[in-house]
Amino acid sequence: MIRRLTLVGLLFLAACGQEQQDPVLTSELTSPVDVTLHWRPVEGSAGQVVEYANTADGEYTVLEFAGPAKDTFRHPDLIPETQFYYRVRLLTGTASATVDVALPPGDDVPEIEGPDWTAPVKAGGGKTPVSSPEAAASGLKAEVKHANGILFTWEDRASDEDGYLVEVRPAGAADYRVAVQLDPDTTSYGVITLPDEKTATYRVRAFRFGTASNLTRQTTGKV
Repeated sequence: MIRRLTLVGLLFLAACGQEQQDPVLTSELTSPVDVTLHWRPVEGSAGQVVEYANTADGEYTVLEFAGPAKDTFRHPDLIPETQFYYRVRLLTGTASATVDVALPPGDDVPEIEGPDWTAPVKAGGGKTPVSSPEAAASGLKAEVKHANGILFTWEDRASDEDGYLVEVRPAGAADYRVAVQLDPDTTSYGVITLPDEKTATYRVRAFRFGTASNLTRQTTGKV
């Protein structure tokens, strides 16, 4: 009997230890219509994708591609008296070499004449798994098209990517952020810049979605 109780006790302690490590993601209702999320970043990842849905098994929408060190997100001004389910998913994949761009002054975005250079081009077919650093895109080039437009081209070397990210670090910023998410095998895309992206450093990343966190749910209140 003593041995049995000891085994039960060990199992209980193990379960408690597991409970202390979970959940990875938590949420709190900081006002009737504002939700704040908190999670534990995973060392060595390329970042996290913050997503939500209105049912646990529904279609999830991306709220943010969060950087590797970020551990919180605020989802404001939500529909009252509605359920919101949240999860975060890891991102893996090595970024390309960077290119620095300095656009000329001006706010105009002229109409495109001829082929649409902003449209993504899918001409890839790499042969290296994203898990390898060798899968990073190579030959990244930036062609200035006008005062607010840049055409990026690169070589796709990844074989199993879920897509590509164009990442930007505006002048003076500490971290990169995602400018756009693209389909697998993409090798070209034209960016119309935001005001703070005219002088910036850019890179692209072949990525895969990793393991999803636990779900966390909040129900918004009345206003």
